[in-house]
Amino acid sequence: MVSWKTLGQVELVKVKDRVAPQFSDGVLKLNATEVKLQGFMMPLEMGDKQKHFVLTAMPQTCSFCLPGGPESLVEVRTKTPVKYTFEPVVLSGKLAVLKDDANGLYYR
Repeated sequence: MVSWKTLGQVELVKVKDRVAPQFSDGVLKLNATEVKLQGFMMPLEMGDKQKHFVLTAMPQTCSFCLPGGPESLVEVRTKTPVKYTFEPVVLSGKLAVLKDDANGLYYR
């Protein structure tokens, strides 16, 4: 199981006129590998079953607020819908480390 502490090993560095994430070697080794991660579901769609949501390190306390920075969020897309729950879930799948995501996400 991958820890959120590991995914948090990223620094922001200035590249030309913008800021970009610089991932640790440990995080880069996880790119395109099968991982298992525990977190909380933050739905992006309507309904009690979700195929596209964000997995967060901390539970959501406000429906309009992100519960942490980009290092504590993973965008998830599933083939089979997952029933939404407030309880922690464990997911497994192929992790993508995103170096230049338009939405500012670090992981998918």
